[in-house]
Amino acid sequence: MKKDMEIFRGDLVNPNERLYNEDLAPTKERKWGTYSVFAMWMSDVHSVGGYTFAAGLFFMGLTAWQVLLAEIIGISIVMFLSNLTSKVGTKLGVPYPVISRISFGVWGGNIPALIRGLVAVFWYGIQTYLASVSVVGIILIFAPSAKSLMSGSFLGLNYLYWIGFLIMWIVQLLIMIYGMEIVRKFDNFAGPLVYVLMFFLIIWVINASGGHINLNVGLEGKRLFGLNAVYTFIVAIALVVAYFSTIMLNVCDFTRFSPNFKVVKRANFLGLPVNFTLFSIASVITTAGSIVIFGSAIYDPILLVQKIPNNTAQLIGAVGFMIATLGINVVANLVSPVYDLANLFPKHINFKRGAVITAVLSIVVLPWKIYESPVAVNYFLGGLAAFLGPIFAIIIVDYYIIKKEKVDVQMLFQLSGPYWYDNGFNKKAILSLLLGTIISVPVAMIPTFKVLASFSWFIGVFISGLSYWILMKETVAANVNDYKKEPSL
Repeated sequence: MKKDMEIFRGDLVNPNERLYNEDLAPTKERKWGTYSVFAMWMSDVHSVGGYTFAAGLFFMGLTAWQVLLAEIIGISIVMFLSNLTSKVGTKLGVPYPVISRISFGVWGGNIPALIRGLVAVFWYGIQTYLASVSVVGIILIFAPSAKSLMSGSFLGLNYLYWIGFLIMWIVQLLIMIYGMEIVRKFDNFAGPLVYVLMFFLIIWVINASGGHINLNVGLEGKRLFGLNAVYTFIVAIALVVAYFSTIMLNVCDFTRFSPNFKVVKRANFLGLPVNFTLFSIASVITTAGSIVIFGSAIYDPILLVQKIPNNTAQLIGAVGFMIATLGINVVANLVSPVYDLANLFPKHINFKRGAVITAVLSIVVLPWKIYESPVAVNYFLGGLAAFLGPIFAIIIVDYYIIKKEKVDVQMLFQLSGPYWYDNGFNKKAILSLLLGTIISVPVAMIPTFKVLASFSWFIGVFISGLSYWILMKETVAANVNDYKKEPSL
């Protein structure tokens, strides 16, 4: 069949050990069907951060239907862009760092890989810290006296939260060291679990509020009209795209295990437009209900669960959202740096060792300190994230426009050939990356450009994508005798 013929299924011939290990090689395991990829997206969306983000969009001064429309448009753009990177992973069977070699060179590919990996390490630590709140809640339900452990601290974190953090840290590491198949099975369970919790949370909120829930929660005294409403509507769309900018870049780490692109497209549709819209509606219902019940909006579902006057409900909710956070942390923040580290030292770092190193780094960066400082989050992590748009543009323009989907997979693991460029680096890709980030990073970080900050990802995509196309348009696509392109999927 045409779809099978497009997928690289060969064996690598004498790959260079400085570029190769089994975790980076084209996979022969293709077990990620529609449900597994769909569940991966559910794990990515169904998090405390995703809940807060989705509900927060309803407080921008737009009506509920305007926000929902903006979310649908934004998540549809995310689906389209994710399909582009998903297809590369499915066809070639290699992870994001190896795909980066196509445009940046076999050594240069480490640049975009490490940028993405660095962002992930910090967020991995932060998400682990946030999830420890659920663990602490569970501990206090069973052992209220443990609250005394909050009186002392080490490296800025009290002892009780250290216990919660390390429990989450160990559980996540245990999942990862057993490889991607365990990740798939865990996501298959964790992804849909939150819907069960949200269903019961909605029932409780509706009952506790007497059914007096107004979805237009963000309109009191600040409804926007005219051009202000149009601008905010566009900002909401841009924020949705920017929120998913990290996973859009390395979704190929998961779709490489899918049997064909048809499966991936179906899963992306279910996991993004359908799933995100339903989750957003559920998030705003519970947030709007919290205003009626408690007098102010509670954006954090863990805090909302802790206010339910029933220990059993608190326990179930805490465990559920802890599992949900495990899901997104593994999907969005742990898989990526593991592959990135393996790509940097493939001879010495495999998937398991990469997982251990990433986990250790997530403690070294003291994520609770970063989270407690809005300046650190906004400037450091925001600045790093502004690199992701230019990287995305270069990889996509190179693969679809410059290379025209023709890739010699064998040569991605050789110190010669079309991806060697200039001593392993494609200087045109690096220059294009710099041109994009020189503009997008200041736009994202400097208050003077606040009106454009929400669009920094798009600005980086446009500048780097255009500059790379101009610099590379005369380049002839790599000659591929071993990998012949069939008609597009």
